[in-house]
Amino acid sequence: MKKTLIIILLGILSQLTYSQNFPALDSSPADIAIGKKDKITIAKVVYGRPQKKGRVIFGELEPYGKVWRTGANEATEIKFYKDVIINGKTIKAGTYSLFTIPEKEKWTIILNTELDQWGAYSYKKEKDIARIELKTIKPENPIEAFSMMFQDANNGIILAMGWDDVMVQLPITTQSKAK
Repeated sequence: MKKTLIIILLGILSQLTYSQNFPALDSSPADIAIGKKDKITIAKVVYGRPQKKGRVIFGELEPYGKVWRTGANEATEIKFYKDVIINGKTIKAGTYSLFTIPEKEKWTIILNTELDQWGAYSYKKEKDIARIELKTIKPENPIEAFSMMFQDANNGIILAMGWDDVMVQLPITTQSKAK
């Protein structure tokens, strides 16, 4: 009886010990943005949200002219639930890595078929399916954490991306509205 009681107590104590060892919040937590049109999900983006923390972001932390993972940690991934049109090109439904090349006055948005990458360290240009150049926009206020959100548009949705004093907007047209 004593042996059984000790085993039960040890089991309870081990449960309490494990429940108190969750890791701290990531300094660049993962986030998800969902893009819908007429209540139908068009796209979902999963990305890491690094913080500005007083740093100069573009041109220093993230150098101009170099491929960036578009967030922190793992490469950002975007999933299209149906075929869409971006910059006149049909993008098939599926999941893609979303990289960017920041410049002072423009960003190049890259959709790439290689998934499950850490950062942009193993990025392969030959896996690109689309490259889109977008002019940068200065937001009204600096953006502390890298952020992505979808906005409604007449013929689809817009993926807005912003950090520090830079923002870009990627128009995504749904097939049904493009005809």
